[in-house]
Amino acid sequence: QVQLVESGGGLVQAGGSLRLSCAASGGTFSNYRMGWFRQAPGKEREFVAGISRSGVTTGYADSVKGRFTISRDNAKNTLYLEMKSLKPEDTAVYYCAADRGPSAGWYARTIEEYDYWGQGTQVTVSS
Repeated sequence: QVQLVESGGGLVQAGGSLRLSCAASGGTFSNYRMGWFRQAPGKEREFVAGISRSGVTTGYADSVKGRFTISRDNAKNTLYLEMKSLKPEDTAVYYCAADRGPSAGWYARTIEEYDYWGQGTQVTVSS
């Protein structure tokens, strides 16, 4: 069973940047497809970005495409989310998640597909 711990959240002005990290332990990181989700107050948790086991294939929600970049370092057991041109509507708790899904070359987009979750890190973007 893999444990996930997010870090890197904080308060940033609109137009600024942040880099989130997700450290994995207790499992073979490269066996998991990974993803980032976020949940704003009063809203449902939503998909932000996903990445395949090797890191070759990535995908994004339309709302972050072109501004966010997901990546992973399997040697360091770490997942990243580089966020640029941040907007107030990006304010949310950001969660990383791991999926044991069978398709190694793809990534999952729905909450139900993910098996393990971190505790989340708060990102607040001021206008």
